[in-house]
Amino acid sequence: MTDSVRKVVTGAPWEEQFGYSRAVELPNGTVLVAGCTSVVDGQIADGGPYDQTVNSFEVAFAALKQLGLGVQDVVRTRMYITHARDVDEVGRAHKELFDAVRPAASMIIVSGFVDPRLVVEVEVEAYRTEESA
Repeated sequence: MTDSVRKVVTGAPWEEQFGYSRAVELPNGTVLVAGCTSVVDGQIADGGPYDQTVNSFEVAFAALKQLGLGVQDVVRTRMYITHARDVDEVGRAHKELFDAVRPAASMIIVSGFVDPRLVVEVEVEAYRTEESA
């Protein structure tokens, strides 16, 4: 484990515009992944709440992979959604991705995102154990 903070920058347009990193690994092994949406190659991917959730988590997984971590290292997820009607589809996607891992999770209804076509945004926290170091 390193004594310094490691950062992952993916080149997504909002990272530079708003001045943030996609992921930050703290010296204690905690990894925080910034809010991820269903943006692929700079464009919002087609699909409903289920598809947007899967795409959003894939963005987070790609950031974790750059740090040598994977879904098995995830300890907390947060899902922000714009409509209560999407709870089941977002929850279904989460279960398919994390059923074997069972991280702590929250689903929060918000009023909207930076683009109204987005219906879900996710955050992930992971932890580097001795096995994943």
